[in-house]
Amino acid sequence: MTTEPMTVLVVGATGSIGRLVVAESIARGHTTRALVRDAAKAGRLLPAETELVVADVTRPETLRKAVAGVDAIVLTHGSEVTAHSSPESVDYGGVRNILTALAGQTPRIALMTAIGVTARGSAYDHLLDWKRRSERLVRASGLPYTIVRPGWFDMNGPDEHRLVFLQGDTRRTGNPSDGVIAREQIAQVLVRALTAPEAVRRTFELVAEQGPAPGDMGPLFAALDPDAPGALDAVGDEANMPLEQEPRRVRDDLDAVRTPAGS
Repeated sequence: MTTEPMTVLVVGATGSIGRLVVAESIARGHTTRALVRDAAKAGRLLPAETELVVADVTRPETLRKAVAGVDAIVLTHGSEVTAHSSPESVDYGGVRNILTALAGQTPRIALMTAIGVTARGSAYDHLLDWKRRSERLVRASGLPYTIVRPGWFDMNGPDEHRLVFLQGDTRRTGNPSDGVIAREQIAQVLVRALTAPEAVRRTFELVAEQGPAPGDMGPLFAALDPDAPGALDAVGDEANMPLEQEPRRVRDDLDAVRTPAGS
């Protein structure tokens, strides 16, 4: 695991996970830039060392400055599931717009989605399907990436800190029985993935079970199977979202972000 300091952009930086990602990134010695819509609010919530850049993931014209010169991007943003902040425009569109704004830059990407993201026919389809499409954009981009699908936030017991990385997204009941994880540990995994060679092209579900937190995440990353080169879905995922049945605009977005390395 490399420890060389990086310039890290955090998207969703004032959210409950994003704030912890910013703090973890700073603690690990990285120059940390936060993409925010309200600088005054962000100044109250984030450490003084944070570089603030005002932008909006739904407004592509604002993003070029935010991504300029970054070595890594952590995407923790999420929609409010309203007409003005929908899963399509924020969870998915935000990832598309960030990738497009890179214009040839090749940073490491760490994307947070959710456990159960491959479930179909659930009450959460309107959210999960767009999160899954955001994963597909990242894989198609050809950039070095890690995709983390955390379980239910902060519902773990005081003795449940042993990290467990799962693959195949088989826990899809839509309730905490799928797995639980502390927000702080999600942030730690996202930031450490940026410097772990073993984490590249890995997608996994993240939960915590009984036991102490690990000191070194390297072996956990190394035990994972990589996603297949050129695949849109993660290794082990159920093939239940055929590309040919996707909306034309989604297929066009995939073509637009695709690079020779991701094709």
